[in-house]
Amino acid sequence: MAEKRDYYEVLGVDRNASAEEIKKAYRSLARKLHPDVNKAPDAEERFKEVKEAYDVLSDEQKRAQYDRYGHIDPNQGIGGGGFSGADFGGFGDIFDMFFGGGSRRDPNAPQRGSDLQYTMTIEFKEAVFGVEKDITIPRTETCDTCRGSGARPGTKPETCSVCRGTGQQEIVQNTPFGRIVNRRLCSQCGGTGRVVRDKCATCRGTGKVKRQRTIHVRIPAGVDEGAQIRLSGEGEAGSRGGPPGDLYIVIRVKPHEFFEREGDDIYCEVPLTFAQAALGDEIEVPTLTEKVKLRIPAGTQTGTYFRLKGKGVPRLRGMGQGDQHVKVTVVTPTNLTEEQKELLRQFAGLSQESAYVPGGQSETLFERMKRAFRGE
Repeated sequence: MAEKRDYYEVLGVDRNASAEEIKKAYRSLARKLHPDVNKAPDAEERFKEVKEAYDVLSDEQKRAQYDRYGHIDPNQGIGGGGFSGADFGGFGDIFDMFFGGGSRRDPNAPQRGSDLQYTMTIEFKEAVFGVEKDITIPRTETCDTCRGSGARPGTKPETCSVCRGTGQQEIVQNTPFGRIVNRRLCSQCGGTGRVVRDKCATCRGTGKVKRQRTIHVRIPAGVDEGAQIRLSGEGEAGSRGGPPGDLYIVIRVKPHEFFEREGDDIYCEVPLTFAQAALGDEIEVPTLTEKVKLRIPAGTQTGTYFRLKGKGVPRLRGMGQGDQHVKVTVVTPTNLTEEQKELLRQFAGLSQESAYVPGGQSETLFERMKRAFRGE
């Protein structure tokens, strides 16, 4: 197993980085490495690594613990992990020899089925507003023919003649310490305590069959990347009458080309002309549901944020919605005519500024906003 990289190194930030710098680095990397955008073979693993690093460093308590202990869990010291349910690779027999083996699980007791996990990728707006989808999963189910017994209809499993239904074999050893009883898993029945002589033709004696099952899933409004939805009883079938496991739906969200999300808030970037920023204007801004008017005060500087209250994501657990934060970027005009250049020089002279004009910016910002207006 490869050693984990330092979380600060993963995000490319200094150890003294602020919460805002960590958030900014994560958002940049997440958009770049998202598997639905980046098709590199290692994109998904790197995306998960970045998400894990952000989950720790964005939480003040987790970050403090990481800064002190690194990847080591301070709560898992010697004995912290315990030995409950562990297989000691042969040493179990030694414990049995000296301590009599302790209590054992009833081999005939009902056993719960295993949980399943399904990764579902949804669109950005599907995560915001919710969606319902049908998914098909392979899972084991109780055999309808034998009803899980494994025996041909009309017959029943027999009690194991070797262990007499206990699921364990006892081996008696005479040692210098006295007579020792060593218990092991029954080699005849494999620890079940039962033997199927006449097997079911459908499941071949296992009591279970593999099926493709279509399940209707409702994704609530407001889910975010990495959220898990539990569907009780939709996992693998149980054994000996035990309940089935659960199905966990893990959500992955495709990035949007215009909107970005941070918790319940939405962020976007809107272009302004030099005249709009200098003189002020009222512009239209796309939101998740509609176009709204936004007043731009005269003298607005590039990089200024405006808040549209209640235009964000519906809160998954609670009332109301987040906000939308609009960042304005002043776009420098390109391909100016000689007359326009002269007017700018006159303006610069009147305002006692140099005629320096920053480099032109790409029109992709305008294009992204146009598509957002169309609801794409």
